[in-house]
Amino acid sequence: MSSQPEPVFSKVAERDITRALTSEFAAQLDGCIESDVLIAGGGPSGLMCAKVLAEHGAKVLIVERNNYLGGGFWLGGYLMNKAVFRAPSNEILDEIGVPYTTPSVGLHVADAPHACARLIAAACDAGVKIQNMTSVEDIVMREGHRVAGLVINWTPVETLPRQLACVDPIAIEAKVVVDATGHDATIVKLLEKQGLAEVKGCGPMWVERSEDLVVQRTGTVHPGLVVIGMAVSAVHGLPRMGPSFGSMLLSGARGAEAVLDMLQTQANEPALLRA
Repeated sequence: MSSQPEPVFSKVAERDITRALTSEFAAQLDGCIESDVLIAGGGPSGLMCAKVLAEHGAKVLIVERNNYLGGGFWLGGYLMNKAVFRAPSNEILDEIGVPYTTPSVGLHVADAPHACARLIAAACDAGVKIQNMTSVEDIVMREGHRVAGLVINWTPVETLPRQLACVDPIAIEAKVVVDATGHDATIVKLLEKQGLAEVKGCGPMWVERSEDLVVQRTGTVHPGLVVIGMAVSAVHGLPRMGPSFGSMLLSGARGAEAVLDMLQTQANEPALLRA
């Protein structure tokens, strides 16, 4: 009679797995109800911004409506999973350990899944927290129309008929909010509904001009709100750049600088003015 083989994995019951999931998720969400920075959108610009901020000690939460991070960064362009970067954005690839080729001077190509995975890992390693499958329904505002948080709900709720599922959202607060929602510019559009901002929409493609402009126009568009990445194009009516990702990385980094300046300014303000 043969003996039972030795078990490979640790001994656990189904209830142990469920408790581990629910307790750890609840603890993370509770810890992120108040953050230094909330970033709406986990594409390349949002991930880069979050990484830099966390490396500077900020408490950062990314809110992502999909069940994955990276946006179009995974695919590159035209369903060809190569990502193109113009110099000097390849320096960020060097920093996070992504190999690339240089088919022509100043133009670099990396495997998109590799670059995306490395950027996600770098953000997580820096301490960034992530809330997937979560959509932004509204913004939290304080005196003077300062953006002070996001109103969020589970993304699947959007697909359910209202008569079947009236699910109230919850609010999470932050000192600064970042719109990294790409062409949608979701957060700025919520301000637009209040007559406090304008989203002009992207113009036709002009890559040499658009990437410079995205980085140059990255920054604060409303008290408490910084716009980065393709949301910058949408807000300011800039040309689109197509499948070139360097400006997404550099815009994320520049956006982080703007956020750090805002956090420093808030820290120097009297407590009454921050309320």
